[in-house]
Amino acid sequence: MIKETLLNVSTEISANDRIRIRINGEWGEYEVGRDLKSETTLSTFLRERLGYTGLKISCDEGACGACTVIMDGKAILSCMLLAVEADGHDVLTIEGLPHDDPVIEAFAEQSEPGHGTALQCGYCTPGFVLSTHALLNENPNPTLDEIKEALSGNLCRCGCYSGIVMAVRHASEKIAAKGG
Repeated sequence: MIKETLLNVSTEISANDRIRIRINGEWGEYEVGRDLKSETTLSTFLRERLGYTGLKISCDEGACGACTVIMDGKAILSCMLLAVEADGHDVLTIEGLPHDDPVIEAFAEQSEPGHGTALQCGYCTPGFVLSTHALLNENPNPTLDEIKEALSGNLCRCGCYSGIVMAVRHASEKIAAKGG
């Protein structure tokens, strides 16, 4: 499941047009030309304009997954999408997840012997957490191959991949234990 990078949405937006985006459950209305430029990426808009600093802008070319957010239930690379293309859509950033979210808990708890930690420097963690969240919402009991495929667009410089896979499995178990 490779992340979606572009939408088939018309981007014929001019200055003074307004866009509406639901971010972390709250609708916001933004004016093109005042709040953002028509060429502003969603990652830059979320991080620099709105202060959602959990998402990272690393490669800024869709190669690392650090900017992953969930839009309409799917993990997307926000650096590859213009903010105006998110008009009318539901966007979830890491800040929108509750602190007791099973995926966040599983990543924080993951340190099994022989598998290592799912966290080291933490730079990639929000992208992995959101990719995992999207995966488990669609497939609550993924196979190892399905996990690897879902996370294939995310890079971890510290090499914590086996710990990350274990965290995904633990998150799946936590979700099942909670009944959904």
